[in-house]
Amino acid sequence: MPYALFPRLGAFALATLPLAVHAQTTAATTPIASDLDPVVVTATLAPRTANQSLSSVTVLDEAAFRRQDPTSVTDLLRGQPGVDVSSNGSFGKNASVYLRGTGSAQNVLLIDGIRLRSATSGGAAWGSLDPRLFERAEIVRGPRGSLYGADAIGGVVQLFTHAPDEGNGPQPRLSFGGGSFGTARASAGLSGVEGGTRYSFAASHFNTDGEPVRRGGEDKGYDNTTALARVSHVFDSGVEAGALALRARGNNEYDGGENDFVQQVAGVYVDTPVVEGWRSRLTLSEARDESDNVDEFGDSTFDTNIRTARWQNTFSVGMHEFIAGVEQSEDRIDSTVDYDETSRDNTAAFTQALFDFAPFTLQTSARFDHNESYGDEVTGSVALGFDLDAHHTLRASFGTAFNAPTYNQLYYPDFGNPDLDSETSETFEIGARGQYANLFWDAAFYQTDIDNLIAGQGEQFNVPTSRIRGAELSGGLEQGGWTLAAALTYTDPENRATGNRLTNRVTQSLRLDVDRELGEYSVGGSWIAQNHRYRDAANENRLAGYGLVNLRAGWQFAPMWTARVTLENALDQDYVTTRSFDGADYINAGRAAFLSVNFGQ
Repeated sequence: MPYALFPRLGAFALATLPLAVHAQTTAATTPIASDLDPVVVTATLAPRTANQSLSSVTVLDEAAFRRQDPTSVTDLLRGQPGVDVSSNGSFGKNASVYLRGTGSAQNVLLIDGIRLRSATSGGAAWGSLDPRLFERAEIVRGPRGSLYGADAIGGVVQLFTHAPDEGNGPQPRLSFGGGSFGTARASAGLSGVEGGTRYSFAASHFNTDGEPVRRGGEDKGYDNTTALARVSHVFDSGVEAGALALRARGNNEYDGGENDFVQQVAGVYVDTPVVEGWRSRLTLSEARDESDNVDEFGDSTFDTNIRTARWQNTFSVGMHEFIAGVEQSEDRIDSTVDYDETSRDNTAAFTQALFDFAPFTLQTSARFDHNESYGDEVTGSVALGFDLDAHHTLRASFGTAFNAPTYNQLYYPDFGNPDLDSETSETFEIGARGQYANLFWDAAFYQTDIDNLIAGQGEQFNVPTSRIRGAELSGGLEQGGWTLAAALTYTDPENRATGNRLTNRVTQSLRLDVDRELGEYSVGGSWIAQNHRYRDAANENRLAGYGLVNLRAGWQFAPMWTARVTLENALDQDYVTTRSFDGADYINAGRAAFLSVNFGQ
């Protein structure tokens, strides 16, 4: 398998945002979008096409979710531009998502604008998210500290739940099926628009006997039941109010034990027009990450509760847009582990300006965070774009971000270090994008310098300086029933003190997705290839690279009814992305076939 492949940023903004049910903002202009230049909101927290966002951004739309029909969200993310995934096995097992060489605790996950993470570990529980509850993903690469506060060094991933189509009445969805490893899954949903009210309800269940996560071990099962409700209403006065609730609950067997988990996000918002060109939004949200563990080292509980209030104001002045607001959040943990601290408050103020001086575009943002645990942090960004012509745009950007130490890193007994400093970063990026009727390409080159990177497999410590350099080339084509997407990534994540590669990072990655529509039939496949990585700081514990081939086919056998077959890891590749502390490989599932029958999607 050849692994020699290959051979930033801009955007920033601030304001409005997350905690809400969905990140919608009234823009000064209405972006004109296409499937290959879609409107995104994560990059600037305002509707902009991917080209206008001055960002390195990848969108996985409803069609991609439907075609690939994945068993895990991480299957969609793996190998996308600048994205790497490692996991302790398949089907719900602990997974880490790396953006541009930064770890899970250095990135942000949003669900319909609400942030989800564990305050103890710092990362999000990616394995507990059922992809059938989502229809879209936006992957924004590069620092977003001035938009999202702590942890957005490498970037932001936002998942969106199903949104109803206007004018089509109630829209039901139904899916059921199963396959290898005793897997069964089903989901149902209903969405629609009635007058000024929009609604979306859904539920899903996934259950599998699983596969061993160690060679020669026993099968490790997983089950997940998820429910979603989202409702909003626009009154005659123009005031919009809405609410969202998503809750996933299940059981996951892992190496040495099992856990019962809960992942939950909930939020309410009111969006009010004040005067012409000024809208004000107040959002209250809560996110929960809960885990009750039974394992060979003893029982434990880790519950995280994050509550946030955000007030944002959006001002439109001609072709320009300005956002300003404040945010208050509180992290609380309840655990059987005796942490020295169990809560911390954060207060923030932010501002953003999006200027359009065609053919030039300027985006600036700044944010001040005061946290009772780690003090004050100021982050900012500036991005400049230039349209060479109707099809080609150049961009350049600079941004800062920081990553606050987690409760585990600070206070975990015999592990934490209360003297840790926050990680801080500076990122420079240049990029170019070509946008045509049926084709786009995007290239980006960046360098991120991180001070006080937190590391250590035992007691935690700060690495004085780290540097991550990289290049990304991606493209897409839709023509004559063909849909193609390609991503080529090079990353050089270096510990400047030792010259070694940062642990568990690959340097070369390729992903190619090819799909073909043939009337009522469709066929497609994905090829993902990555080179080796190291499990240790000394770069002596090496994990081999791998190549995966996933195949798929669909048949619309009746109006609104579709059958889909997927063959994951079709070549039965034996591949490993991480090892346990005792040196044993965490193996991933081999060849697996799944069948689903779907109505209304």
